[in-house]
Amino acid sequence: MRESDKTMNAVGARRDRKPFNVLFLCTGNSARSLMAEAILTRESPGKFKAFSAGSHPTGEVHPSALSLLRELNHDVSGLRSKDWAEFADPDAPKMDFVFTVCDSAAEETCPVWPGQPMTAHWGIEDPAAVEGNESEVAIAFADAYRMLTNRISDFVNLPLDSLSVLTLQERLDGIGKKG
Repeated sequence: MRESDKTMNAVGARRDRKPFNVLFLCTGNSARSLMAEAILTRESPGKFKAFSAGSHPTGEVHPSALSLLRELNHDVSGLRSKDWAEFADPDAPKMDFVFTVCDSAAEETCPVWPGQPMTAHWGIEDPAAVEGNESEVAIAFADAYRMLTNRISDFVNLPLDSLSVLTLQERLDGIGKKG
């Protein structure tokens, strides 16, 4: 099989089903994964549809995450903490990409995702775990937001139609290693 043929197998076969569905996973689905969902939703409307979930969702969006997203003019009306089982259901949207954004979720056994999406680990320190004054917590959330924005920007600018499966996987993994 030629390298260009592998590209068609990676995302070319899904080209007729744009937008690409992207799921961000975290343990609690209260901060990082929800921020990533909001960032991707605004960063690339029409090309990607963002979702988020957790292995053990808290059931609420962290107030500092909501505050930061509102301050940065993100639409937060649809954000909610949800279990990843919602997306493993046969009737759930088929994911093209699944990214873990916290270390504990990356180490857990994930459900089998319908559609065999491409996956990568983009670990970000948990701003919700920061203990300190209001300013220190705000800085932790802003830092997580900045790192997620940088990674998502790199992702949305990948030439998906021209990358082989192996090259795309290498790029996705490389994005997770950026600060």
